[in-house]
Amino acid sequence: MSSFKDLRVVDNFYQTSLFYPMPTVCISTVNPDGSMNIGAYSLVFPYYIAGKDYYAMILECRNNSNTCQNILRTGKCALNFIPDDKASFKEAVRLGFPGPSEDKMPNLKFKLEKGLADPDDENRPLVIKSSFQVIECTWDSSLEDGGKYKAGEMDGYEPPYNDFNGITSKFGAHFILKIDKILMKEKYYNAIVNGVKAGDFPPVPVDYGYRDSTNFWYTPFPRFKKPHAEPIAAPKEIDISSLRYAADRCDDTIKFTDEALKNFVKVPRPFLKTVLMGCVDWAKENGVEVIDDEHVKIINDKRNAEKNKK
Repeated sequence: MSSFKDLRVVDNFYQTSLFYPMPTVCISTVNPDGSMNIGAYSLVFPYYIAGKDYYAMILECRNNSNTCQNILRTGKCALNFIPDDKASFKEAVRLGFPGPSEDKMPNLKFKLEKGLADPDDENRPLVIKSSFQVIECTWDSSLEDGGKYKAGEMDGYEPPYNDFNGITSKFGAHFILKIDKILMKEKYYNAIVNGVKAGDFPPVPVDYGYRDSTNFWYTPFPRFKKPHAEPIAAPKEIDISSLRYAADRCDDTIKFTDEALKNFVKVPRPFLKTVLMGCVDWAKENGVEVIDDEHVKIINDKRNAEKNKK
């Protein structure tokens, strides 16, 4: 008899079905208006490590995120490895929640400065000053002809999709990021150049992959300690007039009651149209012209049942 239990694999399995230690990285990019955007990511890993013309990282992200859209447009980003302290991780969690750049960046707690790769390039983002290391990158859009995908599709991309570089699913993207510069704070630069001792390692926050609807969990590395929980900020509620505006533009024939729309006040804006269109599709399949509160409950029950079957 096996000593293991068979745990169901579901969407975002690295968060929902595993304890999977990963880095905590804040990625800076340049917005269309020239301002900075910073998003928090963990699906960032070494990719080309030897035997190629260049070294590279791989990033996996939502394709309607600010980060993805900016990389599609500019091809440039910086991977900022923040130090292990509660204030930095709290800010990373805030920056990691989906939402418009203009809502998050005015309250940025991190200080920024220019990097070292092409500092006069307007598409080069600033880097986080408190990082212990930064990798400045350029997307290799030539692989799989990834550059054929353009920014602007915020409601998901239609097929065909690439396998490993560019848009890889309706809402997913992968980027092979050429390493242009590795920036290292002097203390850790000296340690690598002169020989690393046990006390020379930087304090690194490692998140646990697993998260629920309330907390992210992380711990310092390499000195393992009891994991800390960092609460996820409650999403800002969308007012009913904004919901009505979005719902009325989903379909010419299917309508929503106000009571139905109140179910969606806490849906993050990047996902709102997708959720509403799912309701519209259900209504058309079931001959419903006006979606009310009871219909939304039926739709939610159907979604939950489908998830439990996986």
